Amino acid sequence: MSGETPVVRLPIIDFSKHEVKPGSPEWDSVKHQVRQALEELGCFHFQAMLDQVLDLRKPVLGALEELFHLPLQTKQLYVSDKPFRGYYGVGVASGVAVGQECMVIDDAKLVQNIERGLTTTLWPQGNVSFSKTLVSFTELASALEKRIRRMILEIFGVEKYTDEFIDSTNYLLKVMKYDGSVTGEPSLRAHSDQNLTTILYQNEVDGLEILNKDGQWNRVKLSPNSFIVIIGESLSIWLNGRLCSPYHRVVMKGNKERYSIGLFAIARGGYQVKVPEELVDDQNALRFKPFDYEDFLRLHSTKVSGGALLGFGLKSFCSV
Repeated sequence: MSGETPVVRLPIIDFSKHEVKPGSPEWDSVKHQVRQALEELGCFHFQAMLDQVLDLRKPVLGALEELFHLPLQTKQLYVSDKPFRGYYGVGVASGVAVGQECMVIDDAKLVQNIERGLTTTLWPQGNVSFSKTLVSFTELASALEKRIRRMILEIFGVEKYTDEFIDSTNYLLKVMKYDGSVTGEPSLRAHSDQNLTTILYQNEVDGLEILNKDGQWNRVKLSPNSFIVIIGESLSIWLNGRLCSPYHRVVMKGNKERYSIGLFAIARGGYQVKVPEELVDDQNALRFKPFDYEDFLRLHSTKVSGGALLGFGLKSFCSV
């Protein structure tokens, strides 16, 4: 990499006020800020329920350190028969870069998938504090994600689909570690998220970079008490291309480990993601056909294992 990557501070939107309720002036003001940020960058930085975030910070980051310091053979016990779930990283042919490890919990809104699915696999004797911490984070992040997606649907005049759209959502909880000794090259390759929305939270070690509209990488500086929201390709498609999902990557520049946790909203298997008829007209032709996200993931997984991933993504999968 040549030269220093410019640092960008994403728009900070305050969700912490209790008055931010649908239909209130505060809601409309925040919604306007959300629209500006998403149309410009496809993502934004936000504060939410500050006391809850502060209360969770130390337990969440402590839980991630505890998890990834487990022996490799223990971490590799966490497997799934669904694509892109379970443990990925050292010793797993998963397409992740050198220096990255992650675990993905399916249907994380169901407490038992964290308590029994992950925790008892890694700690047969139990680990109540670990389970409680991840459950608390999932509850907070999923509530925030629903509010943000409701705003987005209102922005484009399709709020009548809110309940159906949100009820069809599955949440994947992804915990990640990036080795600080791997510097200068991407620890997470450049990509756009294929899901609906992503909410990320991290420790104090930065590394996330976003590609701007001018084709320049910008290093994101994050506050330790806030989240970042990223629009995924699934939501871009559902909106018939009205928002874009930003390309991003992780590049480490130091010797400290970076820990992050993300909640990824996806459409449940069997649900057809379909552009609303209100978003198709003479000026906006239909760009994407309906798709089942789990069908895409299965095909995506075969291309990863076959080494034919280049150029393949959700938009190519369902383009008209």
